Amino acid sequence: MQVKGQSSAADKMEVNQAKQEHLLALKVMRLTKPTLFTNMPVTCEDRDLPGDLFVRLMKDDPSTVKGAETLILGEMLTLPQNFGNIFLGETFSSYISVHNDSNQVVKDILVKADLQTSSQRLNLSASNSAVSELKPECCIDDVIHHEVKEIGTHILVCAVSYTTQTGEKLYFRKFFKFQVLKPLDVKTKFYNAESDLSSVTDEVFLEAQIQNITTSPMFMEKVSLEPSMMYNVTELNSVSSSSESESTFGRMSYLQPLDTRQYLYCLKPKPEFAEKAVVIKGVTVIGKLDIVWKTNLGERGRLQTSQLQRMAPGYGDVRLSLELIPDTVSLEEPFDITCKITNCSERTMDLVLEMCNTRSVHWCGVSGRQLGKLTPNASLSIPLKLLSSVQGLQSISGLRLTDTFLKRTYEYDDIAQVCVVCPYTSPES
Repeated sequence: MQVKGQSSAADKMEVNQAKQEHLLALKVMRLTKPTLFTNMPVTCEDRDLPGDLFVRLMKDDPSTVKGAETLILGEMLTLPQNFGNIFLGETFSSYISVHNDSNQVVKDILVKADLQTSSQRLNLSASNSAVSELKPECCIDDVIHHEVKEIGTHILVCAVSYTTQTGEKLYFRKFFKFQVLKPLDVKTKFYNAESDLSSVTDEVFLEAQIQNITTSPMFMEKVSLEPSMMYNVTELNSVSSSSESESTFGRMSYLQPLDTRQYLYCLKPKPEFAEKAVVIKGVTVIGKLDIVWKTNLGERGRLQTSQLQRMAPGYGDVRLSLELIPDTVSLEEPFDITCKITNCSERTMDLVLEMCNTRSVHWCGVSGRQLGKLTPNASLSIPLKLLSSVQGLQSISGLRLTDTFLKRTYEYDDIAQVCVVCPYTSPES
């Protein structure tokens, strides 16, 4: 894992000192969790020549699981034999040891560990002060930790400087190169929803698709959404019962390699921003995802996405929404609805409301009435009456708003739907 450095003054000094044997030895080892021992079971049928010999040998083998000797996975742990993979969001830990191999006392020993990434150089040393002296067969030990936050090539640079008994100052470095891989593939989708009938707030639904692109299963400890300052968030990833709330993914939240899981969140503007149509219209920053997982024997990883952004909903200059509408109405009987009109532009409007009948929906009242002037960001609630002449699920359409200042007409169709039933028809028929 040791690589060559670039040609610099320090490297030339190191080359010159290569002719002289150093008094100190540097050893670097990555600290990782052990792995479960795996064995390849050898079996045969009872009528074969070995008989039950292989079965008895596996039962006597201390590395196998009692009662499940034919399983490949054993119950013993083995130390890592290679550097292993390092994934973004995990903590890189390394053990650094400087040992005095000579029979002399070495003075002013300074051990420095830096981590070079594609964008920065980080100092990981626990202490930057020099050790006054190091006796023969003694060592200086240090353990460094770093939460990996970048993908790509990383180089651990370990430098040691010291002074011999004769007063000569010596210096050498070693380089350890490793790659940081991407553990998860995160994709997001936004769905802009109009305000519901009991509130004037605009809901935003976020769908997050998370895929495990490593070679080992993951235990998903937490997947949460941290909203921006204008929104409150509700997680839609659990089912509530009378006693407790259970995750939609089950009690064992494991994500197998190359498996994908979908998480859903609902965001609503806070009350102080809900009435400000222009402010909500321009909001594109929603929040960021916080993902925490564990792998193998409990190694913990954490990722936070950058700020998620959506396309701001376009309401146009005038927005029309429904504040009140019944779910079910009777055939050919008038019913009431309440519309809310909001001026989303930066100018004052003088609006005229026209109601156009459709094949199934007929408006009751005077069409073409003046609504008066509406200032920017102001809203107006209007009660309306209509009836339906056709049964079934009917769409409410046919509202027109005209701005007399600019002679511009805004059309609103398919505003909502109601279920029209005949009150004279019995359920049996």
